[in-house]
Amino acid sequence: MQTRETIDPELLDDEQEMFEHFRLEVDPGQAPLRIDKYMSTHLERTSRHRVQCAIKEGFVQVGDKTVKANYIVRPGDIIRFVMPYRRRGVEIIPQDIPLNIVYEDDDVLVIDKPAGLVVHPGHGHYEGTLVNALAFHLGITQGPEDEGDDRMGVLVHRIDKDTSGLLAVAKNDEAQLNLAHQFFLHTIERRYVAIVWGDIKEDEGTVDANLMRDPSDRLRFCTTPDPEKGKHAVTHWKVLERLGFVTLVECKLETGRTHQIRVHLSSIGHPIFGDDRYGGTEIRQGTIYAKYRQFIRNCFEICPRQALHARTLGFVHPRTREFMSFASPIPPDMTALLDKWRRYVSERFQQAEEE
Repeated sequence: MQTRETIDPELLDDEQEMFEHFRLEVDPGQAPLRIDKYMSTHLERTSRHRVQCAIKEGFVQVGDKTVKANYIVRPGDIIRFVMPYRRRGVEIIPQDIPLNIVYEDDDVLVIDKPAGLVVHPGHGHYEGTLVNALAFHLGITQGPEDEGDDRMGVLVHRIDKDTSGLLAVAKNDEAQLNLAHQFFLHTIERRYVAIVWGDIKEDEGTVDANLMRDPSDRLRFCTTPDPEKGKHAVTHWKVLERLGFVTLVECKLETGRTHQIRVHLSSIGHPIFGDDRYGGTEIRQGTIYAKYRQFIRNCFEICPRQALHARTLGFVHPRTREFMSFASPIPPDMTALLDKWRRYVSERFQQAEEE
């Protein structure tokens, strides 16, 4: 008997929810059989090769022990395993959408995603997504994402539509399962830069707070002090530059939950500038004068999204086993926003000196 945890594809996060959790109970009359063959015959749309890759990466357990592909199943065995999630039944239309490819080989792609580009097709976004662009780039024929062409690149993590920066794409099953395992173990290195409201007192710190879906708005998440609720989430941050009423910070993810950085920074009173979902489009610091309010409106026009960028990405290459690190420059909209704040701070300092 097989059971599967269902997942809301509209709210996939970067890590754990990118995995489906399965449980197989071996029938009482089952004859001795290799576990890889048993699993491939009991899972829909999953090849024996894909099962073997999952076993190799340590995703399959019998009881509490991780097993190898040659393990012989016995009646009553309980097989528990996770497989990286693949959306099903969504027709992928290849589209010639420009991609900023930072790195590519036979196994992986690293893409620098612009703000405004949706990652996965879904409700309201069946075309014009990063996955549509990948299908075109890789020469994929039209069809459901989880059926057919094995060359379909698979994103092993994701970032929000209005967040810019680096994403990794696996080009085959071996690479997907290996990279997924690195995300599962929190060994992937990811650093973001964000412009946040307020002058943070400390130079660095950590937000360790469980995240749960906001009961009053399913599109938002919130922190919870209840250790039994939500999912464990940790964000390390440090100040890079102080700009009066805003601060440029770097955030290092220890976990990767939905909206994690956005919620964690908002929870300590420093929402990301321009983040309309978590209070970043309100004037949180500064003066009451009309000239200042106009300055802030101009800032929102310069960078009309949350000022958050996935700047660095590091992982062990699934084939060569070498550590690879990639960096993306802060994009023009955030750079222009920073320059505007720098000029504002400089002008205020000059006025203070003259007075």
